[in-house]
Amino acid sequence: MFIGLVVVHEFGHFIMARRNGVEVEEFGIGFPPRLWAKRIKSPKGDYDFTVNALPLGGFVKLKGENDADTAKGSFGAASLSAKVQIMVAGVVMNLVTAFVLLTLVALAGMPKLIDDQFTVASDSKVIKQQVLVAHVEAGSPAEKAGLKLRDQLVNIDGQAIDAAEDFPSSTQRLAGKSVAITYLRDGEEKSTTAQLRSTEEVEASKKTDEPKGYLGIGPSEYIVQRSTWSAPIVAGGLIKQFTVQTFKGLGGALANFFRGERGKASEQVAGPVGIFVILKDGSLLGYQFVLLIIAIISLTLAIMNVLPIPALDGGRLFVTLLYRGIRRPLTKKTEDLIHGGGFAFLMLLFVVITVVDVRRFF
Repeated sequence: MFIGLVVVHEFGHFIMARRNGVEVEEFGIGFPPRLWAKRIKSPKGDYDFTVNALPLGGFVKLKGENDADTAKGSFGAASLSAKVQIMVAGVVMNLVTAFVLLTLVALAGMPKLIDDQFTVASDSKVIKQQVLVAHVEAGSPAEKAGLKLRDQLVNIDGQAIDAAEDFPSSTQRLAGKSVAITYLRDGEEKSTTAQLRSTEEVEASKKTDEPKGYLGIGPSEYIVQRSTWSAPIVAGGLIKQFTVQTFKGLGGALANFFRGERGKASEQVAGPVGIFVILKDGSLLGYQFVLLIIAIISLTLAIMNVLPIPALDGGRLFVTLLYRGIRRPLTKKTEDLIHGGGFAFLMLLFVVITVVDVRRFF
């Protein structure tokens, strides 16, 4: 999935480079060492199509990628307008991919991930509403009864649990009693019995730093809403909403990092391992959830490649425009130093986030 999104991104660079007369030397899936290669003949210039060993995305190698290159057909010799188009094309492809996926998900059923999630109320129909176990207190009646994260609560003591807001009143009414609980796990209906805490126990715990519930779980609601004619509008609205949320998340992570709160900063980011876990667990909720996460990742790739981060598209464009603005030549040595250092930093960050993810999820 991730490779596919990066290949879509790189395909944007590939198409726009060839349209602007810049020669493509190689279109690679994954990163070297090379496993397989085929020479592709084309009226716009021959290039190598390769499959490589490291499954970290893909790349397009252009002739003369440095701004200082002057050979005919090189990226360096292209006009500033052509360079901007080539560097922005990947972002556009990821935005288009996110828009198409979000439109399809809205038509099939859009999972609700955040409060006040954008939708067109007049064309929105709830097709699924589940109450899931989002947290289990250690040593609680729920843990003793065998309830686990992501179990879907069906009923308690014969009373249907249709909404998360109904759950507290249901357990309070049954305080101190032994109750039967029906739930779904991996699509299979199961039942168990739990001895709820008494009202006295719960009230006493509220005076401590660790208040407890009658059953000892934190319920969450999983809602799926379907749209028809408004699906493209929903897709556009969600792109705007998730973009704002992404920048808020990045701002919060950076603020926590510079305040020395590294733990909080690391909780706000995830790498390939974290994404794998989210998709693996989320697949139990249905294909709509998986497609939604893929769309968000595509949008995130677009956002990250807009930012002026060295080695990424936004960083390359920023450096190019900066040197044009100050009217100084961007030498090959300077450009390699800036983007080489940026790439090394990104690889280090990749390793750190992977280690954090492994510790967090395993």
